[in-house]
Amino acid sequence: MRSSTVAGTFLVAAVLLTVAVQDGNCAQLCMDSSFPRKVNGSLSFCGYNGTACCNATDDTAIQRQFAAMNISGTPCGDLVKNILCARCNPYAGDLFTVATSPRTVPLLCSTTGVSSRLTTTPATTDYCSKVWDTCKAVRIPGSPFQPPKGGAPSPRLTDVWRSVSDFCGALGGGKSPCFDGEGAAFNATRPSLPVNGMCLERIGNGSYLNMAAHPDGSNRVFLNNQAGKVFLATVPAQGSGERLRLDVASPFLDITDEVHFDNEFGLLGLAFHPDFARNGRFFVSYSCDKTQSASCAGRCACNSDFGCDPAKLGTDNGAQPCQFQSVIAEYTANATSGTPATATAANPTEVRRILTMGLPFTTHHGGQILFSPADGYMYFMMGDGGGVGDPWNFAQNKKTLLGKIIRIDVNTMPTGNTTAGFGNYGIPKDNPFATDPDFAPEVFALGFKNPWRCSFDSGKPTDMYCADVGQSAYEEVDLVIKGGNYGWRVFEGPLPFTPPATPGGNTSADAINAIAPVMGYAHNAVNSNVGSASITGGHVYRSTVDPCLTGRYLYADLYAKAMWAGTESPEGSGVYNVTPLAFSCSKSSPIPCDFAAGSALPSLGYIFSFAEDNARDVYLLTSKGVYRVVDPAECNYACPIKSSAAGAPPPGAAPSSALRASAPALATVLAGVLLALLSLSA
Repeated sequence: MRSSTVAGTFLVAAVLLTVAVQDGNCAQLCMDSSFPRKVNGSLSFCGYNGTACCNATDDTAIQRQFAAMNISGTPCGDLVKNILCARCNPYAGDLFTVATSPRTVPLLCSTTGVSSRLTTTPATTDYCSKVWDTCKAVRIPGSPFQPPKGGAPSPRLTDVWRSVSDFCGALGGGKSPCFDGEGAAFNATRPSLPVNGMCLERIGNGSYLNMAAHPDGSNRVFLNNQAGKVFLATVPAQGSGERLRLDVASPFLDITDEVHFDNEFGLLGLAFHPDFARNGRFFVSYSCDKTQSASCAGRCACNSDFGCDPAKLGTDNGAQPCQFQSVIAEYTANATSGTPATATAANPTEVRRILTMGLPFTTHHGGQILFSPADGYMYFMMGDGGGVGDPWNFAQNKKTLLGKIIRIDVNTMPTGNTTAGFGNYGIPKDNPFATDPDFAPEVFALGFKNPWRCSFDSGKPTDMYCADVGQSAYEEVDLVIKGGNYGWRVFEGPLPFTPPATPGGNTSADAINAIAPVMGYAHNAVNSNVGSASITGGHVYRSTVDPCLTGRYLYADLYAKAMWAGTESPEGSGVYNVTPLAFSCSKSSPIPCDFAAGSALPSLGYIFSFAEDNARDVYLLTSKGVYRVVDPAECNYACPIKSSAAGAPPPGAAPSSALRASAPALATVLAGVLLALLSLSA
């Protein structure tokens, strides 16, 4: 091989490694340098959901290690269990790895001023000191607390360290990230990378409302159109130049005969049970017309229990009150395949009706359903039922499900056919109003007008973002917490709202302790002539394809003329910095993008939804097709960190376990090799 070729090869390797080293400080990586893997359900001992650095075998090994210490049920035991389980944390690579060797315990937070990735408040305690005070005199056989530089192991902390200063000097620190007892905590001043724009490629022409990643962890996804069909599709690899693969003639499920499809009606939600790969259960949310379907016979959301008389509502666009209804139904893939994970079609017969509820008006139905990766329950997003300004004040009515996010249990069904509510489901015991007789027990949060696209942050599974459509002034994004009241119709976003009619009464601002939106935009901020349409909620970007978008919540206006990226800064503060997000179409898009005359923006049509696949790549589902976020360089957007799109290992792939531990040394060695090779090639 010619010396110049050798030099070129090593130059590329050296540059790539240097980038990896520089980008390694706050990346989601495990102790063996692999990416966190998707967890089916949750780890039985350590309890991690969503993604983690442990599988069931690792979890069992940690449980056995802890059991051998014989400290279960003690205050020290509780701390030690959390510390042992930290090796399952998605940031375990940073928590446990130092420059020359891995740690036996994660770096224990020993200063204030860091914010947890699992909470919304800054850390206020010195966790390392807490561990010392609680465990210093406790005998811990096989203790993981050992000096980083070695030394004789000892079951008691006081046999190794003389004081808390010695202990925390060895095992603690304020470096970001550190372990605070709940998760990886980061320095609040961690800077964000610059964002110059988002690059899209068009991989499909179909129009869909929802995309759900296949629960088997593969590169397959489920898509549904508004008319009532669900399709199984295969997503091409980043950079392959290929299109989305699906057979429109062979849907996974076709319930068009059940679905009422018109404007704000249709198949609105799709969710797969976390254990779908084994049990084959999945769920759809759709609209039905009781004049056309005998099974469309739910209880009206306007009834005397809620202080509402359907006879006083009148018709809406020619429809009678509660003629149209919202349905959640369960289906299964079990009958068509011995292994649900390999099924290519579902049984078209409904297994169970979960919920049926009559709608007072013809708009604001929400309809999205999601399973939380943190608690496994089903969340159903429900609008206020329609009518200008929510005239019956349903969003603030504690008894009704309208204008709410509800949380139900579809694993533990009630005895008998239905609950006292609207269907066949259980109530989680920790629902915020489960024991409050003044509230519907299904309610998780309230005060929404029409939540249009919510998502759980795959990097912080307890964080739930919901976009809520405004009336005529403001579109908002809410960070949803248990029991939170988000203000509609007392407020429209951060603005006081005065409804044009109030037959259902009013609620005062002082009575509700409304939570303000964390992001959003005014209608006149999009286009002073046309204005905005309505918000479409998105996802927190967690893919490695565009490192400059990492950690930013992406959302857009339905008209596809404007998008935004928001990030919490400092982390844990509850304050979000929002910037307009430029976007363009990749020059190598598998399907060429459309462009409107006189506009530099690609013509996307209407943006119905955002979506995320198992690789955490983000998609836009629009009236003109399916678009995927790709390497920003494809659109000539600069990002100082290289995209993983070309040749990077996918999540789950494991590079050398020694790489991260020896990265600084390797970088130095390669730098020397690089200089030598360059001198040879000169």
